[in-house]
Amino acid sequence: MEGAWVHRILWLIVAVAFVVGAFVPGSSEPAECPPRDTRVTAPYAITGYWVIPRADRCVTQRMVEAIHTIGGDTLITFGPRFNAREDPEFAACRVDGRPCAQVPGKEIRQVYTYTTSEEFGKGMLRCPGLERRIESGGRVFYRLSLAETCRERVHDLVLVATDGDGLGNLMAEAAAYGMKVFPGLPAAAQRADKPWEPDHDHTRALNAFTARVLADYRARFGASGAFGGVYQSFELAMRDRAPKDPIIELYTAQHAVVADVLPGKPILVSPYIDARRGRGFPPEQAGDGMEDIAATRAGAPMAIAVQDGRGTGKVPVHGAHEADAKVVPRLVPVVGDVSNAQAYYGATREYVEAAAGKVPDGVELWVNVEGFEPTPAAGECGRVDPLPLRGRTTKSRLDQQIMAAGPHAVKIISYGWDPFFTCQARYDTPSLADDIASGWQQPIIVNAVRQDRDGRAGILVEGHNLRGGSLRFDPQGAVVRQEWHSGGRFESAWAPYVPPGPWTSVTATNGAGHTSTSPYVIR
Repeated sequence: MEGAWVHRILWLIVAVAFVVGAFVPGSSEPAECPPRDTRVTAPYAITGYWVIPRADRCVTQRMVEAIHTIGGDTLITFGPRFNAREDPEFAACRVDGRPCAQVPGKEIRQVYTYTTSEEFGKGMLRCPGLERRIESGGRVFYRLSLAETCRERVHDLVLVATDGDGLGNLMAEAAAYGMKVFPGLPAAAQRADKPWEPDHDHTRALNAFTARVLADYRARFGASGAFGGVYQSFELAMRDRAPKDPIIELYTAQHAVVADVLPGKPILVSPYIDARRGRGFPPEQAGDGMEDIAATRAGAPMAIAVQDGRGTGKVPVHGAHEADAKVVPRLVPVVGDVSNAQAYYGATREYVEAAAGKVPDGVELWVNVEGFEPTPAAGECGRVDPLPLRGRTTKSRLDQQIMAAGPHAVKIISYGWDPFFTCQARYDTPSLADDIASGWQQPIIVNAVRQDRDGRAGILVEGHNLRGGSLRFDPQGAVVRQEWHSGGRFESAWAPYVPPGPWTSVTATNGAGHTSTSPYVIR
């Protein structure tokens, strides 16, 4: 999955474009938002998405409504970087003619910067004169102190720049649609020499700021049913971690703050897996990583959403029978024109199964299916800026990723809504979200096993949109009517059939005439 730095640039680009477009020519006021349509007309198996908070309420409403229409009930945002380095963006912040980092009568030891899309509540300003909301250079800033008391002579400051209350808009719209929001925790400062690791010289300051931000969320959103929990933005690999792992130490420290300030609120973490030979790790390490991450929750509920790795090309989604087959063309730029077994230690299903075997109490296993391709193809839309370039995927490939997650995931979520689900190759071609809306009734099989019923041998399948119709078994080409169906978290369907060979693929056609886009292979 992509890092928070990428999302910050996307946020700046998209926020400016949408805010400009939301105003009526000749008017200084935004147009009135249309009435909300709270129907779910195309419920798909993916129910959560990473989104970019919008400073404009009507743009936020359109985005939330589009996600809700296809069955989304969860929205996740990246946490902005708690930056310990100088940021030229803050040169415009001035108070009484002085740079905001200068406070008469106080010694400023360290200045942190934080660029976000939210307006803090009045409770954030504890120290009159020192802590302020500042309008300067056409921007809104906050100056906050991390000192324990306002009377101290030495202060560490946090300068915050915001484009508006995008998070507040997101919370309000999510509440109107009956959805949950997981705002990102402030992301830790990174080491200059190892940017993939947190800089623990600033962890104490990060925790103090995190506590302030979360207390503000508690005051502003605590009574809202839309406040679902918080998201840990600093990424790590879900593998066996070293005893003194710096990212685990960060998680332990910051999650203790969450448990203290927001007792009972879930913490969402989305670690990545990497199956590439020579660079990644084998599936069995995913279970060890699950245990190490879960140990950081400080008693808070936790959801661990494993990134499936297909979008970045780090993990394939092939079946066990395809180990010796060539990697699919979209993965060749990442691992070369070789077989799956030559390129990877295993496929998504194996990593998810390893993680599912070590889920402790108080933790839920989610799966984060990456909704993009490693590189763009000619003629398709995707992300062209900033790097790395990413391409748009297809609904059928998303179906394969959901199949690979199997029956183990409590919830399927996806990175990320913009631009991958919304972009169009041309103005008159459908987006990925459009394709989901038109094809949501296609069955998706997430599990299939041999099962006897009433003394008869057969095949039981689990998944989505299975009711009625038939199951096709290949390579024999046998089409057998379903004789039993049941609902639940997954639908189940059974048909009498005895496979004659070692590998059998199952394709479902439901009672409405819709057929699964990819077969499920059993041994």
